[in-house]
Amino acid sequence: MERFGHMIYKELYMLGRTVLEKAGVPEAELNARLLLEQVCGTKRSDLLAHGDRIVGPEAQEAYEGLLEMRGRRIPLQHLTGMQNFMGLDFLVDENVLIPRQDTEILVEEVLKNLHDGMRVLDMCTGSGCILISLLHFSNNCQGVGADISEEALAVAKKNAARLLKSGGCEAGCGEDGFGRIDFLRSDLFGQVQGKFDIIVSNPPYVRSGDIPGLMPEVREHEPLQALDGGGDGLVFYRRILEEGRKHLFGGGMLFFEIGHDQSHEVSCLMEEAGFLEVDIVKDYAGLDRVVYGTFSHGPH
Repeated sequence: MERFGHMIYKELYMLGRTVLEKAGVPEAELNARLLLEQVCGTKRSDLLAHGDRIVGPEAQEAYEGLLEMRGRRIPLQHLTGMQNFMGLDFLVDENVLIPRQDTEILVEEVLKNLHDGMRVLDMCTGSGCILISLLHFSNNCQGVGADISEEALAVAKKNAARLLKSGGCEAGCGEDGFGRIDFLRSDLFGQVQGKFDIIVSNPPYVRSGDIPGLMPEVREHEPLQALDGGGDGLVFYRRILEEGRKHLFGGGMLFFEIGHDQSHEVSCLMEEAGFLEVDIVKDYAGLDRVVYGTFSHGPH
C-alpha cells in the first residue's frame, strides 16, 4: 500500500474510509474508524473533538497495515482481537467463530429459563461467548463448554479468565479455581459426563454447498469445521438430539441456534426425539433464529 504522508486524525480516517470502500469492504466507514481507534487508543468522540490532532508516524504506519489487511477481507475482529457480545468484550482469533448479534437471541432465551444453581452444557462452545454470558448474568450456575477444537478451547479459557473473575484463577478452568465453569475437549458428547438442566448449542449449520457463497471474511478466515453442517445443514442437530437426550434431566431444556430457513426441519427433529413444547424465536431481522423445547423421558 502506498504511504499516505503526514496527516491529521480526521484526514487519516477519511482516507482510510476511501481505501476500504475501493476494496469493497462492507461498512467501510465504521471499519476505518474502529481500526484508527485501535491504533491510536482513541474513542468515537475523538473524531469530532480532536480531529485536528497529528497522528504519529508509528500509529499511522500501523493503521496503514491494518487497512491493507482489512482490504484483503481479513475480519475486523481478527485485527482488533475483540468482539462485543451481550455487553462483554470477548477475545477472538481465527480459531473461533466471531460472536454475532443474532446469537444474543439464543442467550436471552436461555436466560429466561435459567434459574439459580442449574447446570448448563454449551455444545460447540467456540469462544465460550454463550456459556460465559449465561454464567455472567446468572447466580450460582455451573457450566461445561465442549468443543472438538483444542485451539478454540484455549480462546474460551482466556475469555473465562477475563470475564468470570473468581478465586484468582488465570486459566479459566473449573479445576483450576473457578468452580463455576469447565471446558472439555470432546467430539460432541464423546467425553461428556453427567446430566444437565439445560443444553445450548450453536452448532455448524451451513449447508456444505452454500459455503463457497459466504462472504470472504467468513469463508476464508473462520474455522470451516465450525461452519459446515453437512449436505443439508442438519447433521449436528441430528447427532446432538440423539446423543444429548441421556445428558438431560427429565424436564430439562435444549436450545439451538438455527439457520433462518431451518426452523421447520429442526422443530420436527426435536419433536421426533421426544421434546415437548417446541417453540421458534425470531431474531432482530424477523428471521427464525432459535428453536427450543423441553425433554420428556416418556415414550417417543
